[in-house]
Amino acid sequence: MNRAETVAEELIEASVLDAEALPTPQSVKDSHLRSWIVPAIIGSALLMQLLEATVIANALPAMAKALRQDPLRMNAAITYFLLASAVFLPASGWVADKFGARRVFMASMVLFAISSAACGFAQNMPQLLVGRVFQGLSCALMSPVGRLVLLRTTPKSELIGAMSVLTMPALLGPMLGPVLGGAIVTFFNWRWIFFINLPIALAGVLLIRAFVPEVKPQPVSPLDWWGIVLSGAGLAALIFAFESVSHSMVSVPIIAGLFVFAAVSLGLYLGHAKGNPHAIMDLSVFREQTFTVATIGGSLLRTAMGALPFLLAMLLQVGFGLSAFAAGLMTFMGGAGSLVMKSTAPWILRRVGFRPVLLANGVIVAATFMAAALFTARTPHGLILVVLATAGFFRSLQFSSLNALTYADIDPPRMSAASTVSSVGQQLSQSVGIAIAAGVLQAAMKVNGDSRLLARDVSPAFIVIGVLILISFIWYLPLPRSVGDEMSGRT
Repeated sequence: MNRAETVAEELIEASVLDAEALPTPQSVKDSHLRSWIVPAIIGSALLMQLLEATVIANALPAMAKALRQDPLRMNAAITYFLLASAVFLPASGWVADKFGARRVFMASMVLFAISSAACGFAQNMPQLLVGRVFQGLSCALMSPVGRLVLLRTTPKSELIGAMSVLTMPALLGPMLGPVLGGAIVTFFNWRWIFFINLPIALAGVLLIRAFVPEVKPQPVSPLDWWGIVLSGAGLAALIFAFESVSHSMVSVPIIAGLFVFAAVSLGLYLGHAKGNPHAIMDLSVFREQTFTVATIGGSLLRTAMGALPFLLAMLLQVGFGLSAFAAGLMTFMGGAGSLVMKSTAPWILRRVGFRPVLLANGVIVAATFMAAALFTARTPHGLILVVLATAGFFRSLQFSSLNALTYADIDPPRMSAASTVSSVGQQLSQSVGIAIAAGVLQAAMKVNGDSRLLARDVSPAFIVIGVLILISFIWYLPLPRSVGDEMSGRT
């Protein structure tokens, strides 16, 4: 074979290899499916769940009147939901692995729709509370299992973009909820708060069947009943204690007893889980630095986010005298800012890296929270909208970074454990945030000598939650400069 023939063959071989390396139409389609369609479908299911949690708060007075109940007692509709979710949440990963994450995810949406209908048709308080318990059970499966479906069907190189899309509805829920709740209560019947879930759930199930890949069941260990009892009881007591602090409906000794019971139960679970390969919550995921940073350090940001809708409602409605609908529209600007950031977050992380983003962006996020403390009744509404939109923009980047970093070093067999533990942390953070905000408001009222809540009593709470975000730097600073580079594609 002469030299010309050899060169020709090498060129032909190289062209074939290059052609194989190029993305085929099918690979582009699969990548688009994983990066946008699947996360959007799963995120929409989570949006339904988060909307339910925020919308019902605005409807409690109307529900109390219709069911002939004391408005203060109606808070049980929220508490029962949170307690049921806390009790069943630890078992969500085991159930997903046992029966298949996709199948469990669809089943949880169907159960959520049925229980929503039961709440909508409730004629008395006991019927409503039963429906809320089953709603809590379905949400305990929906959130972590939906996230697990995404993790098991998305390569790590595409996870940042997928997580960005997934968290869009999660950030919109708390912002859109007050607007939707105010509109339903004002212009329709409160029962539509529950009925609107039915077509959304039906569409979600059909979209999941059409686009979400099948996730096969995984090998599972024997069900850890003792662990479920200890962890479920401890988490339920802890969440109920924080909820009681935020609403001041339970005496101080009972709240203290709940905290002690929660500490004992969770302490016993830690002892039970140590060295136990069958523990219902695998705490070995905390050996990964990235998971610990994103879960514990990130919980401070999530605590602030749990407090934000409550504080804005108090400031804009009670402090400034705006209507619930007008205040909801202003609060929605934070969600609008979040949407803008979602398309740019992967590019920023690829260019800058996770650690610099968490540190520099964390300062900006804390500053935007503290800026709300400067709002007064004379502050132009346009300026408030700009600040809230800016806060949502940078907050979204922080959430995208933390959500992706959570699973950066988690191997596939431990994905369900990581998803469950992360979901538990997020639920606790939300309750803690509201409790801290309510506690600061009560302390400010006593210091200022106010018999009723005023705008000046709300301002210190924004400073406190801003400081909480800065405390998270304790976990961010030790991260190596190259953390997450493989996931983001940074070189």
